[in-house]
Amino acid sequence: MTTAVVPFKNLNGAKERLSDRLEKDERQTLVLAMLEDVLGTLSRVKGLSGLMVVTREPRIADRAIAFGAEILEEPANDGHTAAVARAVRALETRRVPAMLCVAGDIPGATENEIAAMLGALGPPPSVVLVPSRDERGTNAVLVSPPGGLPLRFGEPSFMSHLTRAKELGLRTEVLHLPGLGLDIDNPEDLDVFLETPSNTATYRLLGRHRHP
Repeated sequence: MTTAVVPFKNLNGAKERLSDRLEKDERQTLVLAMLEDVLGTLSRVKGLSGLMVVTREPRIADRAIAFGAEILEEPANDGHTAAVARAVRALETRRVPAMLCVAGDIPGATENEIAAMLGALGPPPSVVLVPSRDERGTNAVLVSPPGGLPLRFGEPSFMSHLTRAKELGLRTEVLHLPGLGLDIDNPEDLDVFLETPSNTATYRLLGRHRHP
């Protein structure tokens, strides 16, 4: 029994590092497209027993509900780490055995990659980590029990999580997965994502804004 958790920030100010390529309304549309791709993928993974989105943004919540997600509402936009901690507390209260935390800006993630993470998880306490392509950030983490590894996001979170997991004696697996590893945060990420055509809402959207 594993619940997937996806935290989403407010749409205002979203993806400002892409401002040279996309206008504000285009960046907001991009965030919604990535949400559609990430939640669509997670909703099709048979090994997940639940899907939770942590947000205080009504447009995010409305779209997430369409994918069968439970909404855990934040009182303030306190950031990725605080949102995940809120989810951990909720899942521990319910005695959920494991939590899969996935970033909301990895539209290339596939069902097979999520299944690979689920298959790599050992008996508790254990963790599976998927780093970003530069191995600085942590794009996905599967941990059992949900609070077994204190999670703090922001670069260089991957090495910090890996080091802490070993210190705590968790059974630890690291998977390098190209879809999960590519978070779209800057213009270079856009270009890398567009190198490989995909049947995603994000690819269709970005293809219309592609610069020669």
